Amino acid sequence: METRRAFCRTAALTAGAVLLTRTTPAAATTPQATVISEKRFGANVMELIVFSPAMRRFLKVRLLLPDGWEETDRTWPTIWALHGGNEDFTGWSTHTDIAGIAASDPVIVVMPEGGKAGGYVDWWNYGRGDSYNWETFHLTELRTLLEQRYKANKNRAVLGQSTGGYGALIYAARNPGMFKFAAAYSPFASILAHGAPEVLLTGLAGLGSGTDKWSMWGHPILNRAVWEAHDPLTQAAKLRGTELYISCAKKPIDPAEMFCLYTTQPFLDRLKELDIPVHTNLYDPGLHTWPYWEKELHRSWPMITKAIA
Repeated sequence: METRRAFCRTAALTAGAVLLTRTTPAAATTPQATVISEKRFGANVMELIVFSPAMRRFLKVRLLLPDGWEETDRTWPTIWALHGGNEDFTGWSTHTDIAGIAASDPVIVVMPEGGKAGGYVDWWNYGRGDSYNWETFHLTELRTLLEQRYKANKNRAVLGQSTGGYGALIYAARNPGMFKFAAAYSPFASILAHGAPEVLLTGLAGLGSGTDKWSMWGHPILNRAVWEAHDPLTQAAKLRGTELYISCAKKPIDPAEMFCLYTTQPFLDRLKELDIPVHTNLYDPGLHTWPYWEKELHRSWPMITKAIA
């Protein structure tokens, strides 16, 4: 429930919103993440426990390794697979055959923990930062760790479903050139579409009484600059040069997929206005569920691997 104190605190910090909104992950001086443990599951699956200074906690990451990874000093392209808000780092392995798809390709698949409704963002936290810093963990700490210790090179792609689809788009947009390909399956692609902030804030409030719904992006009016900095539609021009794949149901059956279509269509319109090419698959009918996303993974995988070969 909104409190007068939270609302006033948000208003008081509005003036600093622009200055406090980063367009890139944390600076190079950020302390490096530390690998606490490695666990192997057969020859091609490795699970890491990483301590993240940005997150101030231990987080898990699953890697799918290509054949020959251990026997050679060569480096490998990476495909980052981001999970949805109700999943964890095991989501793609649990619900799809991503390991089987990747087995024949010379790539490392990176499946990092992204939190329950973590948002793929460094939370604004009333301008103080010092909260959930998911973007810094993923794109500064973990990326550096993979390139220094796990033979990852700079040819990268990112994919995701639902909230992870949003993450794929906004990570690519906020970090131009970092990813050669971004694929988003049933994303919410315009967080400032009419009514969208209310839906998203309601979802954050639903996480429980310990979650402050204003902490991620602030207030959509008072902290407009923060929202715009994390809105794929607003940042769409920065996706020029990144190959894109967007899919969702054009005849959605459930409310979650309806919301994705509602926010994805204006994003696609914006890409058209900017003359930015995009692969699309608007299928019908469709539910906001894994069987559809697994089909989209199969459909887009050859495009992804070609882009980073």
